[in-house]
Amino acid sequence: MTRATPPGGPLLLGVRHHGPGSARAVRAALDAARPRAVLIEGPPEGDALLPLAADEQMRPPVALLAHAVDDPGQVAFWPLAAFSPEWVAIRWALAHDVPVRFIDLPAANSLAMTREAERQDDPDGNGNGNGEGEERGDGEGAGEAGSGTLAGGSPARAPIDPIGVLAETAGYDDPEAWWEDVVEHRTQDGEAADPRAPFAALAEAMTALREVYGDGGHPRDTAREAYMRIQLRKAAKEFGEDIAVVCGAWHVPALGTRTTLAADRALLKGLPKVKTELTWVPWSHRRLARHSGYGAGIDSPGWYGHLFDAADRPIERWMTKVAGLLRDEDRFVSSAHVIEAVRLAETLAALRGRPLAGLSETTDAIRAVMGEGSDVPLALVRDRLIVGETLGEVPDTAPAVPLQRDLTRQQRTLRLKPEALERELELDLRKDTDAARSRLLHRLRILAVGWGESATGRASTGTFRESWRLRWEPELYVQVAEAGTWGTTVLSAATAKAEFQATSATGLAEVTALAEQCLLAELPDALPVVMTALADRAALDADVGHLADALPALARTLRYGDVRSTDTAALGGVAAGLAERICVGLPPACTGLDADGAAELRRRVDGVHTAIGLLGEAVRTDTDGDGLRERWTAVLHKLAARDTVAGVIRGRAARLLLDEGRLAEDEAARLMGLALSPGTPPPDAAAWIEGFVGGTAGGGMLLVHDERLLGLVDAWLTGVPADTFADVLPLLRRTFSVYEAGVRRTLGELVRRGPAAGGPAAGADGTTAAVPGFGPGLDGARADAVVPVLRLLLGLDTGTGTGTGTGTGTGTGTDAHMHTVIGTGTGTGTGTGTGTGTGTGVGVGVGTDTNPVPGGVHPGERAENVKEPEPLGATG
Repeated sequence: MTRATPPGGPLLLGVRHHGPGSARAVRAALDAARPRAVLIEGPPEGDALLPLAADEQMRPPVALLAHAVDDPGQVAFWPLAAFSPEWVAIRWALAHDVPVRFIDLPAANSLAMTREAERQDDPDGNGNGNGEGEERGDGEGAGEAGSGTLAGGSPARAPIDPIGVLAETAGYDDPEAWWEDVVEHRTQDGEAADPRAPFAALAEAMTALREVYGDGGHPRDTAREAYMRIQLRKAAKEFGEDIAVVCGAWHVPALGTRTTLAADRALLKGLPKVKTELTWVPWSHRRLARHSGYGAGIDSPGWYGHLFDAADRPIERWMTKVAGLLRDEDRFVSSAHVIEAVRLAETLAALRGRPLAGLSETTDAIRAVMGEGSDVPLALVRDRLIVGETLGEVPDTAPAVPLQRDLTRQQRTLRLKPEALERELELDLRKDTDAARSRLLHRLRILAVGWGESATGRASTGTFRESWRLRWEPELYVQVAEAGTWGTTVLSAATAKAEFQATSATGLAEVTALAEQCLLAELPDALPVVMTALADRAALDADVGHLADALPALARTLRYGDVRSTDTAALGGVAAGLAERICVGLPPACTGLDADGAAELRRRVDGVHTAIGLLGEAVRTDTDGDGLRERWTAVLHKLAARDTVAGVIRGRAARLLLDEGRLAEDEAARLMGLALSPGTPPPDAAAWIEGFVGGTAGGGMLLVHDERLLGLVDAWLTGVPADTFADVLPLLRRTFSVYEAGVRRTLGELVRRGPAAGGPAAGADGTTAAVPGFGPGLDGARADAVVPVLRLLLGLDTGTGTGTGTGTGTGTGTDAHMHTVIGTGTGTGTGTGTGTGTGTGVGVGVGTDTNPVPGGVHPGERAENVKEPEPLGATG
């Protein structure tokens, strides 16, 4: 740096990015100066996109997105909110027909420098760099992506926070509070007499900081500021000195000094370059509030937006917003609460010596008055108002990759609007629109565009219903750009990526999961490639564990054919082959396992059992013609009876057989007795118990309702030697801790009452003696009474029967004087039918004369009433 720019030079407006006070000051300064051109810190490749800022469809927050053409994942963002000084300057220039340009280092250079910095940080090419960042020189010294090293490899100093240094100098421990006091709250009672005064004061402070700290730990700023000075010279030649520059306050001292053109060009010589493309993308307040990734590092974008939009009385208007939000959440907040909260916030500001109540004062007042001292309402206020859920919009004419355009078109056709707020979506796949929505979301999942996440919806065992959790985040535009390398439409891109994954997959489970995804996404062109890869992997893979992992996905896939009208016949043979090989290889694989291996194989046994239950009789083995269920049942019997099989697997096999009705209760009790016999080591017995009654699948209720099993467990547990009890305690605790509280309480009551270890005793009448608090046995009469209703609800069959009933009715008639008489009566009838009957009857009632002539009421007159047929409630 040499000598400073003379007073008649360009108007340098140093700002804090995303600062509402700076934005208001910029607007006032531009109105006063009326420059011939406006230059803004930003990538010059975005000049062609600036006119779109005046489009009616453009609604901030938005961001300029730049990505490398050869690597769409290498991106940079320049976020702009409605309260950003740069956005205000752009809109002012477009509204006043003043040329506006970006003057920062081109995105082609900044992205290439970031790439080289990542390569230097990761010389082995392990891909640790994410290639993402926000390319902006911030007045408060926020770090930038890839600014840790120069392109030449010189190490960078730790970056400083200029705002933090100034706040500390002024005696503030909170930089945000200092900035609010001196800038954001400075003009609430009227604009300053000289709109340029605050920028001159801030430039003087930054000059003093640059003299002490140099580049402040941002070595890339040297090249950026050299490029900006070159652009200033070009603009001065074209428009004269009557130009305004809006940039980060940190850069003002560098732009206000005289250097030679040759010196600036020398700083830019040899900078790497990469071909880039730029576009506008919607942004969100939530992303502005993040300090890492794509975030701008603002703690309270919603609060800043309110300060910028509020014409007057910002605290009163803020408290009104908060009250409205809390009322919408069914919290009692009155006008008196608002008044008291405003008074408290202003009192706190006065006590703390602040010119106006800030966010900390309003938050404290909300907690004390509206939240009654609780932080629970504050969490809602912070999420909805202080941060906010605003998602910007960009016009349709903004450049976009073809895949993004196709996705936007489908979103509109299917009425799936991208929203920053997370929402649940229930889909009924029997409806065409919902089926198309499901296909789109599944295709995006294949493309790794995480817009929708599968969620657990309402209880349903059918395949026609899906539940999704949707939330649109700005980085999804980057994911769409990356996915654009696979194709120009969602369908073609998903198909191409699925085919690539099928040919490059190394594990059987990967291919089966991909086959399931292809059917869900309805990718008919990719399915043959996936099926070929699946058959090849299944034929070569001899690991029973891999086969067991693959079968559940195939079973689920076979179920989708009905509702999605997809031909899944090709999967039948593969599924049959996998099931056959599992049945043959599983018993030997269950021996000689340690505790972790046994637990993992138990999980696979559960998965195979569920899968074969889904397959049912749809697929049959080729050996003996028996169905898969019968073959699998034989395998479970082998596992339950072999002593060499791990205890947790033997117990689980016995439990699965019992639940399926393939194992008698007496046989289950015998197996438990053998497993818990004194000769069995306690750890093995505990493992068997874990497999039999462990988990959340009703194991506790089984013990509650079967006293024999509970007695066996109780007798074994009380007989465990003291020296080995500590070894089995973790297994038992893990087994019983997953039971619901009510189940555990009931088991405790039964144990306290002392169930008989040998099983329930017989009563004098031959029935089973009851445990205290339970009935003596099954009440057959009460159970049979429910059967007809259940059969009717399930539509199993219909019956015939007869019934009788009574009812009441009304009728009209005439008496001897030809007067109309209304009568009521009762009747009886009989009926026959399938479940209901109707009947007719004759009733006699007393009528009332409705003739208005004198003496028109004739009590005692009678009229016959034929009762209308009505249901009598008879069931067959």
